[in-house]
Amino acid sequence: MPSTPVRLPPTAAIRPLTRSPRPRKPCRRAPWFVDREGGPGTGRWRPWEGAGLVRGKQARQAWAPLAVPRFRVHFGARLLSWSGGAIAPVGLAFAVLGLPGEGGGGGLGLVLACGTLPQALLLFFGGVAADRWPRVRIMVAANTVSAAAQAGAALLLWSHLARLWQLALLAAVCGAASAFFMPASSGLLADIVPARTRPAANALLRLGQTVTRVGGPAVGAALVVAAGPPSVIACDALSFAGAAVLLAPLAVRGAAPAPRPAFRYQLRDGWADFRSRRWLVVMTWQSALVLPVWMAGYQLLGPVYGQRALGGAGAWGLVMSGFAAGMVGGSAVALWWRPRGVGVVACAGTAVIAVPPAAMALHTGTAGLVLAAAAAGAAASLSTTVWTGLLQDVIPPDRLGRVTAYSAFGQAVTVPLGYLAASPATRVLGLRETLGLGAVLITVLAVLPLLLPEVRLLGRPVTASGRGGAELRPPRRPRAATAVRESGA
Repeated sequence: MPSTPVRLPPTAAIRPLTRSPRPRKPCRRAPWFVDREGGPGTGRWRPWEGAGLVRGKQARQAWAPLAVPRFRVHFGARLLSWSGGAIAPVGLAFAVLGLPGEGGGGGLGLVLACGTLPQALLLFFGGVAADRWPRVRIMVAANTVSAAAQAGAALLLWSHLARLWQLALLAAVCGAASAFFMPASSGLLADIVPARTRPAANALLRLGQTVTRVGGPAVGAALVVAAGPPSVIACDALSFAGAAVLLAPLAVRGAAPAPRPAFRYQLRDGWADFRSRRWLVVMTWQSALVLPVWMAGYQLLGPVYGQRALGGAGAWGLVMSGFAAGMVGGSAVALWWRPRGVGVVACAGTAVIAVPPAAMALHTGTAGLVLAAAAAGAAASLSTTVWTGLLQDVIPPDRLGRVTAYSAFGQAVTVPLGYLAASPATRVLGLRETLGLGAVLITVLAVLPLLLPEVRLLGRPVTASGRGGAELRPPRRPRAATAVRESGA
């Protein structure tokens, strides 16, 4: 029986037995992580993409903000202002300590408290002003006021007419000016730098700030020895004036101004947005308790310890330079590293700043204290840079000034209490005992927020099980009838 030929289909009709590629699903994000260029859950998770070092093309992105002309102007003005601010604390400390009959640790604590209290009380108004009026003008005005106050302090010291209350009043003026400057500066960065390069811009600003602080304390101590504290304060006044001149012609383009609600309504809406984020409230409470202990121990009792145990301004200037050198290292790490666990990094950095007070309590000497200060500076710089980038990415730009102002208020309002309580505590407990107690308190307060899952998982993407992120549900929208108020009465 003849066989039937088998007819094969043409070659073009034969299709390979391959599976069609499955479409890639976007990685789930925490509800509040919104890519402003592509909507929620799309694009790259820019600030916290993985937990490794940045390499290749991404390494070049670390310097990308310098290609923005307005950022270069802003960066140059901040560098000039930071240069004066790096040497000013040494001059102010020894100017107050040298006042006949009014100086000492108590007088220095009063001046430092007067500088921080107006800053804390006026931060609310500074935050609303930063969201309401042009931020560049606010920064120029704040720099001008600070320059005039520092120039007045230098003239009083040169003429030997300075009194403790006068220096405290001028410090209060500088603090009031900084209350308006800080929210405006934080919001300005969101206006002039694209979102994808904003983490690098924050790291560059932190790096520039810390680089100026490396040699600043040593230069300040040398100027105190060579020309006296008034010269140091005069240099700070010149740096404020130069920064105001650089920022004055800076133009920031933005959207057309919309009708603005009343001042009190903006203040209330900012508070509602702040308290709706529990992780931010918890971390603000941590800073409110840690900062007064740290500032009183390092900035107030530190110079007193340096004068008694280290030999004076020269040795303490080395300690401050070590702290600044550590901040440079921390800023460099923040420039190249994108940590995933932002909450863990922030709390760990807070715990490390307890090392310098512990070193002073144990009397490790100048070399040991310099190393301790360097470790604290690195940890503080890294955690602060990462935290600032997180806030700028999470909080909407039109509320950034107010929300950060509420957070900064919570951090700064308790600092004067630490300054005022430090001197009585040393009389009762002793200098080294007070520093040791402060180190223990900082360590305990640093780890307590990690008991809250929202802080412990802060910054991590949401996993398949639904865990992760700072908030497992979107924050409550603040009660705002702004649309009615803008269009109505």
